[in-house]
Amino acid sequence: MPDQSFAGEIGTAYGFTEPVLEYGAASLNGGAEPAARVRVPLRMINRHGLVAGATGTGKTKTLQMLTEQLSDSGVPVFLVDIKGDISGVGAPGQSGDRITARLAQIGQTDWAPQAYPVEFLTLNRGGSGVRLRATVSSFGPILLAKVLDLNETQQSVLALVFKYADDQKLPLVDLSDLRSTLNYLNGDAGQAAMAEYGGLSTATVGVMIRKIVELEQQEADAFFGQPEFDIGDLIRTAPNGRGVVSVLEVADMQDRPKLFSTFMMWLLAAVYHHLPEVGDLDKPKLVFFFDEAHLLFEGANPSFLDQIEMVARLIRSKGVGVYFVTQSPSDVPPSVLAQLGNRVQHALRAFTPDDQKRIDQTARTFPSTTHYDVAKELTSLGIGEALITVMSPAGVPTPTVHTIMRPPRSLMAQLDPAAFAAAVAASPIAGRYASDIDPESAKEMLAARMEQAAAEAPQPQGTSADATPEPSQGMDWAQAARIGTRVLTSSTTNTLLRGVFGILGGGAARRTTRRTTRRRR
Repeated sequence: MPDQSFAGEIGTAYGFTEPVLEYGAASLNGGAEPAARVRVPLRMINRHGLVAGATGTGKTKTLQMLTEQLSDSGVPVFLVDIKGDISGVGAPGQSGDRITARLAQIGQTDWAPQAYPVEFLTLNRGGSGVRLRATVSSFGPILLAKVLDLNETQQSVLALVFKYADDQKLPLVDLSDLRSTLNYLNGDAGQAAMAEYGGLSTATVGVMIRKIVELEQQEADAFFGQPEFDIGDLIRTAPNGRGVVSVLEVADMQDRPKLFSTFMMWLLAAVYHHLPEVGDLDKPKLVFFFDEAHLLFEGANPSFLDQIEMVARLIRSKGVGVYFVTQSPSDVPPSVLAQLGNRVQHALRAFTPDDQKRIDQTARTFPSTTHYDVAKELTSLGIGEALITVMSPAGVPTPTVHTIMRPPRSLMAQLDPAAFAAAVAASPIAGRYASDIDPESAKEMLAARMEQAAAEAPQPQGTSADATPEPSQGMDWAQAARIGTRVLTSSTTNTLLRGVFGILGGGAARRTTRRTTRRRR
């Protein structure tokens, strides 16, 4: 028999009279309560959230189901496809016995197969989809230090190098620009130029250069360059009014998790930096699902964690909702976890005493309830079931409720290769990012300085003034630095201010001189 008091309590707590996303139906003592619908107000999505649970418990389908409803509401979505199975959102789902049984269980009558507008993105050169790139300048020293696995001292040195490049108006577009700048600063003239910044250790510079070379050998140079991805291309709607779902395919990058997870943080920081303050909206401007979130936090130093906390705290005022997706809430630092008002907790597994400790800690983070032993529920949830609490319009967490989730309407599998290729070919923006652009930047500017310094250097007796010395003959690096400063700076140089994670406020990389632009083949 249905528990009328339970159904009434949940119906009241989740019975919002405004636009909502629906998770499914409440459950108590193993039985579903179709009348007790579990929902989250659409305008509260920018209070952020957590989707957690062990492998195989239904996290991906929860993302897919939420993505569909956001798109139906005209909200663009960005998410990462780690395993390659989110691509099915671009094709209609297929009914079957399991779908039919779940629909009957939760009393859902409005299910129908549906495809959604999808834009596939890639980080790889030669990958399928819209190429994502960032300039080294806009990536900034904090994020780049995480990619390079630098310690705090090395990160401080890298920040000084970025500061020098800003002051000297040297655009750092790709990794070769950064490597050339480091090599220059490691020379006599560079050491002199860096004296006013505190100086550089040759050993530290050597370590940084070696790590950059390692990245280049992993083809990570494909991540950096121009044209840089325009954040506005994430915030689009289809002609039918549905929000475009941007899916970053990284199934072939699982051996480089630190690279793609840090790049995701750059995207989020860029969204924060470029969007205006809008306050509370009726619906989000963008929702960002950060899958495999533990990869972001592993090995992160305090300054990096501080920046993530700041983004989580402030980006909601830009109309953006962020959902971290991971196996256990303990993967997310407490300072960030405290910012996540909407919680979807799938099953956790207890195989060791440490596992049980994490389950107990997780249970204590949910609102108290007389209906459930939360720790026990966490280990007994079935596939496609979750404990849920959301942020009400009054800013108060709703009661914890065991929820049987509604099934996605799109395909719960990978798109077949032909459909995937057709979706990629239909992209209205892919052409803008298809080819690498190699503009005049720090590498070329420093080379020109050295050539000019060599040409202006006093010629030894018996040589022609028109002769150009070979590089092996050596150069006057101090003279090169003085000439470069005179050519590229004026008496007052505006220092480009960096915001979140070192992203350039002035967009220096986009103002790079293009008269020597070349297309890479």
